[in-house]
Amino acid sequence: MEHARWQGNTDGSTAMHRALIWLMRHISLRLVYAFMAVFVVPVYMLVNRAGYRAIYRYFRRRHGLGRLRAFGMTYRNHYRFGQVILDRFAAYAGKRFEFEIDGESDFDSLYYSPGSFIILGSHVGNYEMVGYSFDLTRKHFNVVMFGGEAQEVMANKVRLFNSHNIDIITVADDLSHVFQINRALDAGDILSIHGDRLFGSPRYVECELLGATARLPMGPYAIAAQRDVPAIAMFAIKLATRRYRLYIRPIRPEGYALARRIRDKIPLLAREFARQIDDILTRHPEQWFNYYDFWQNDD
Repeated sequence: MEHARWQGNTDGSTAMHRALIWLMRHISLRLVYAFMAVFVVPVYMLVNRAGYRAIYRYFRRRHGLGRLRAFGMTYRNHYRFGQVILDRFAAYAGKRFEFEIDGESDFDSLYYSPGSFIILGSHVGNYEMVGYSFDLTRKHFNVVMFGGEAQEVMANKVRLFNSHNIDIITVADDLSHVFQINRALDAGDILSIHGDRLFGSPRYVECELLGATARLPMGPYAIAAQRDVPAIAMFAIKLATRRYRLYIRPIRPEGYALARRIRDKIPLLAREFARQIDDILTRHPEQWFNYYDFWQNDD
């Protein structure tokens, strides 16, 4: 399955999204989870066969699970993904979530120092909830996002992000986002960008992830290397109904300071980020939300 065939957009119509936000204001989140577990997840697994097969193979081949356990973990993965989506709508409805922070000092050392830095996100856990939950007033925050999201969802993202001093930079065909990225870094802002999906880009870095070869997009690491700005990885892992753990990890690959050429620094950054994803997925394997065949030659 080609990457571009699964873009990760939120399913459903505008009316459905508005109804879900209303529901979140008036019904217990646990009750909505229970309904989803029984009536939605099994149907979704049957309908979205390509995504189901990709996650089943992920548990079989990357984590070495037997057939029965891999099936159980595939269900658990879909259920967790449903919770993540519902949590976003709960945030749109005004509900708040608690965060345990692991590695806060690594963030603070950059946040309270002059100059810009890059946060590398991924489709592991629920990184988007960070933008809905933290007030960042000392430095302006810019999130690079790909277009195509549903209208109601995008409107709520913009509303919540703006209330937390966060602007969205939308990737555009005319490359205008490149100028916005450069302006943000020139201004000493925070730049947030996902580092795990190619979105059809021909430029990639091959990395080892969970024992097999994967391709990460070159762009985020090229920006960090070319602009010579520090980078950190951030993963928001769901623990309970309204509780997350935020893992913050510096991306400081061994040998990076000695590398003189930008083209030598880029793969070092990408492979260190892949190593951090590997560590998180070893701890929380069910929170991998890339529903396509991510690894190369993994048929």
